[in-house]
Amino acid sequence: MLKTAIHKIYLTLMATVVRFMPPDVFTLFAGESSSKQLARHIANHGSRRLLIVSDKPLVDLGLITPIVEECKGLGIECQVFDGVLPDPTFNIVDDGLEVFKSHNADAVLAIGGGSSIDTGKTIASAATNGFEPRKLAGYFKVKIPPIPLYAIPTTSGTGSEVTKGAVIADSDTHLKAYVADPKMVPLAVALDPGLLTGMPPAITAATGMDALTHAIEAYISVWCNPRCERYALSAIKMIFAQLPTAYSEGSNIAAREQLSLAACYAGLAINDTNIGNVHALAHQLGRVYSTPHGLANAIVLPYVLETMIDACGPRLASLARELSFSDSRDDNEAAKVFISKVVELNSILNIPTGLDKLARSDFGDIAKAATKEGSLLPVPRLMNKSEFDSVLERCLLPS
Repeated sequence: MLKTAIHKIYLTLMATVVRFMPPDVFTLFAGESSSKQLARHIANHGSRRLLIVSDKPLVDLGLITPIVEECKGLGIECQVFDGVLPDPTFNIVDDGLEVFKSHNADAVLAIGGGSSIDTGKTIASAATNGFEPRKLAGYFKVKIPPIPLYAIPTTSGTGSEVTKGAVIADSDTHLKAYVADPKMVPLAVALDPGLLTGMPPAITAATGMDALTHAIEAYISVWCNPRCERYALSAIKMIFAQLPTAYSEGSNIAAREQLSLAACYAGLAINDTNIGNVHALAHQLGRVYSTPHGLANAIVLPYVLETMIDACGPRLASLARELSFSDSRDDNEAAKVFISKVVELNSILNIPTGLDKLARSDFGDIAKAATKEGSLLPVPRLMNKSEFDSVLERCLLPS
């Protein structure tokens, strides 16, 4: 009872802070060739020495080259830092900052998934705040606005291109740290579906379910407001409608474009609400087993929703009715139908029902860390360690 009371007081205080945050202000280019529009936008705003932050696989695939050539034609000299890895660490940010300084960059363009964009956001913020990224960990530590920052996502999942923070891991412990400040939202973003058509089905599935998790957790959050609800509901509808098509028809531009917008909307939704218990657990699976973030979210999402149905049932029931999954007036019944649709979508996308690396000997560490993280989030109800243990038990695959 005491923990619940403290949690409510904490959420009330934080909700006041969030309510007075400045609104999201950025320029959005969407559709085929929108990355070229963004390049022209960057040039028109005076940047002439651009640091591009990405990863080696994207560079090797040749996805970065057309953007570099477009920038070159506009008089922008580019330097590519391709050292980003999944779950980036502060050491990676430090490496990127060294490239930034040697190039004497005047702007940063992050191209890639959430890891590249989070790294780019942190590099841009550290560049104007003493080049000490570790000191930015926490909330509202970016005292001076970042160097001009732009983003082109190449997955439809994290929504990092429009969110107010970044997740960077400690280089030694791999514990996730949040660098969160409204000033970190990129100045302009391009959602170019032409860059997504080569995404493998498994990554399409995992990143799409990551976006769905963001939208659902925003919708059921105790901080959900009318603006957040509109963004989250739009994202959920679009993902259920378009993700199976993008998964089975990777070159379908229309589906890719809709998913890009959905991930963006979901990112805007969590700007108002933060994340929830699904992420609190998924982060630990990433830390302990290096499980890709979207996959971890997808696996645990239905189990966590079932565990919290007593607290979030009416909101899930609302989703079931909005998506025409159920016309039942019984909230519990309609909520169960919605969860079953999440399970069905996972099945269509060949998402496993559990994690093959998961070991019962790790439950204590994982559940404890998830409980701690969840206690700082605007969740419908605090989950305790035994409940996280129960979810992990369901994630065990038959040996």
